[in-house]
Amino acid sequence: MPAIQLISKNLQNSVPSKYDVSQISDEEMILNVGPQHPSTHGVLRLEVVTDGETIVDVVPHMGYLHRCFEKHAEALSFPQIIPYVDRLDYVASMNNEHAYVMGVEKMLGIDKEIPKRIEYIRVLVSELNRLASHFIAIGTYGMDIGAYTPFLWLIRDREHILRLLEWVCGARMLYNYIWVGGLYYDTPLGFEEKTLEFVKYLKPKLAELQTIIVDNKIFINRTANVGVLDRDLAINYGCTGPVLRGSGLAFDLRKIDAYSVYPEIDFDIPIGKGAMGKTGDCWDRNYVRVQECHESIKIIEQCVEKLLKVHKRDRDFNPQSLVPKRIRVQPMEYYARAESPKGELGFYFKTEGRGEIPTRCKVRSCCFHNLSVIHEISKGALIADLIAIVGSLDFIMGEVDR
Repeated sequence: MPAIQLISKNLQNSVPSKYDVSQISDEEMILNVGPQHPSTHGVLRLEVVTDGETIVDVVPHMGYLHRCFEKHAEALSFPQIIPYVDRLDYVASMNNEHAYVMGVEKMLGIDKEIPKRIEYIRVLVSELNRLASHFIAIGTYGMDIGAYTPFLWLIRDREHILRLLEWVCGARMLYNYIWVGGLYYDTPLGFEEKTLEFVKYLKPKLAELQTIIVDNKIFINRTANVGVLDRDLAINYGCTGPVLRGSGLAFDLRKIDAYSVYPEIDFDIPIGKGAMGKTGDCWDRNYVRVQECHESIKIIEQCVEKLLKVHKRDRDFNPQSLVPKRIRVQPMEYYARAESPKGELGFYFKTEGRGEIPTRCKVRSCCFHNLSVIHEISKGALIADLIAIVGSLDFIMGEVDR
């Protein structure tokens, strides 16, 4: 038996594999990237079939982080599920809560009664969390490519966001702040002014980021024309968020579904245009995230303006006034969705007269759909390009495995 084939056979005996060794040619070999690899962005194992340095196929193996979210939800009341929702995409917990809570409120029929101040605060903290999520995505992606400085800069700026969110709810990552019918608490005194100070500080930092990574010639050479995802293929695989918009389709649920107070806010939807290579390549996906940071800043500024001038702080305002003491949902099936930093995050609810506890609470994970396309866009690429492709998809395994 040839040496390469022998290596593949020994490897296959040690870990589960999709491939039959007898079907692999003498020139091909199975490599495992992960699950303890820094560039897999979590406990993900990629089974890679290679012919020399060229990728023949990639199969993602998931389930290393399975936390039984949907099974937990079958034994918890609707408010008790919120802390578990935080742990799906754990770097964008506010966005997770916003999607989940809106679904429960619509099932209860109280979604139209939520005060505008609460809605603007929800959008404000969600957009701050979107910035924090994109900073992680862009920073770690630069580090995957070999650019270490942007990671340090963005983690530094993300720290300011985490301090603001900690100030508003007491937690840095897992918040339990957006409740069904309201909020845990109103914003602290001076929060809006401090947010504007942060925005003023951040704008020139994003201009520096544009120079050091987006327009960097080495970064462009590593990401342009790599991992090209055709728009039709992205749609067929259910890709959403920056992955889909990077392929040229302006699909954003904040505009499409016009939920919360987003219809009252002016912002644009960045899309990939193939400026440095082909539309839908790794560079386009990263470019869309950088541009979305600018759009989130616009949204934050408008929310703060509304909170300071229109929906002002009232001494008698109680953000928990509409929070039900007990939630009883009529038997129904309902699907709610919202635009998380990584795409369409959806919750399918099913109740069968159990009242306070859902019969089923299924998560539609945007990260799962975005990850599923990896074998299509990696074939024919080099092993080094696989790292660039994985980073450009920006998935969180806590949401993939859920």
